[in-house]
Amino acid sequence: MKAMVLTEPDEPLAYKDVEKPVLQQNEVLVQIKAAALNRRDYWITIGKYAGIKYPTILGSDGAGVVVEAIDEAGRQWLNKEVIINPGHNWGNDDQYQGADFKILGLPDDGTLAEYVKVNVEYLHPKPAHLTFEQAAAIPLAGLTAYRALFTKGGITAGSKVLVVGAGAGTGTYAVQFAVAAGCQVFVTSGSGQKIERARQLGAAAGVNYKAQDWAEELKHMCGGFDVVIDSALGKDFAKIPDLCNPGARIVFFGATAGSIPELNPRTLFSKQIQLLGTMMGSPDDFINMLEFINTHKIVPVVDELFPLTQTQQAVEKMGSSSQFGKLVITV
Repeated sequence: MKAMVLTEPDEPLAYKDVEKPVLQQNEVLVQIKAAALNRRDYWITIGKYAGIKYPTILGSDGAGVVVEAIDEAGRQWLNKEVIINPGHNWGNDDQYQGADFKILGLPDDGTLAEYVKVNVEYLHPKPAHLTFEQAAAIPLAGLTAYRALFTKGGITAGSKVLVVGAGAGTGTYAVQFAVAAGCQVFVTSGSGQKIERARQLGAAAGVNYKAQDWAEELKHMCGGFDVVIDSALGKDFAKIPDLCNPGARIVFFGATAGSIPELNPRTLFSKQIQLLGTMMGSPDDFINMLEFINTHKIVPVVDELFPLTQTQQAVEKMGSSSQFGKLVITV
């Protein structure tokens, strides 16, 4: 089969012939129709991720059709359209992932290929209202945003929500999910165009974080936030607690702008603010996310489609952070 392979450090992804996966018990072969990139893939390609091995087929997100099975568990899925939960071996506690947790696309070969093998427990029916390209954009970013908002953030209708960095895949999902849940949503971005795109998704307003007074602007617009979703951190994170209402939850994942800076502890304890770390989500989170997407007929934001042979160009675009939404690979 054809696949995009990470062959060695400091080399671009290579379009190569590789062996088709060999199935074991409870596994099926999924013919990938579309895959999608995540920031994780970019960090791996530039060597800034733990546990990199060579060669590896990257790709955590994928949608396709089950075409092969070797046992009854798998045959029940034959010819069905599916998406894949990329978070494997979560563990026994919904509160956190266990020691054996891993993400599809490293260490196990992922979805940037014509075929991928998947244990049946990680298969889910593709939402009927979505194309393969739209469905492929869901798994990792959608799961991360859903858990951050609902499981960790505890949003409810009427919550005032701030999404920091609205242009990323997780950011666009956070806006869409929070709007669908009846929240009042505000955003930050370094691009006026991305702020306008977020408003088209239902955000009430947004500010450019490159402006000196961006935090004051938000305070004037909203008054205060009940939930903040942040995947950037960095020095500006120090301004977030001052924007929070009493009892607010600040949920964070990723650190694209750096580490957590020094914070004023008095603001945190006097307002009873919770700082909550999160990472992807449990199997129940994935099921609940899909139910939410199906109920509200949410359509993922796809920035651009690339053929499998041009995956390296898509990775480079991700490195520039110029996209709004997901970069999807057609196979």
